[in-house]
Amino acid sequence: MHRVTITLDDDLMAALDRFIEQRGYDTRSEAIRDLARAGLGQADTVQDDRKNCVATLIYTYDHDRRDLAKRLTSAFHDHHRLALSTLHVHLDHDRCMEVTVLKGRVGEVRHFADHVVAERGVRYGQVVIVPED
Repeated sequence: MHRVTITLDDDLMAALDRFIEQRGYDTRSEAIRDLARAGLGQADTVQDDRKNCVATLIYTYDHDRRDLAKRLTSAFHDHHRLALSTLHVHLDHDRCMEVTVLKGRVGEVRHFADHVVAERGVRYGQVVIVPED
């Protein structure tokens, strides 16, 4: 077993502690291991990157973060053929949420979604990929 040190902001730590209490975990490590397994399992749901899919990309971000809106807009323009539609919601004064419907090859959709979620200032992001069989 390996020991890993991570840094979490106060809000995320509080949410993790609530999760631990609600689910009855004995330690933070047990909860984080289960969350990591679940995340990795979800990431592997569609294996063949060449298959076509539809997907939803959901993410929240701080709209005042330096150049973030500009970077996101640029990324979407660079991948305009993948994005079918986007819903933009103002959550509060500082935060926005976007839900985008994507369509294309699994590998391209996953790569684009990962890029968006990894942008500095994006606080939470998730993609759900559905094979187009």
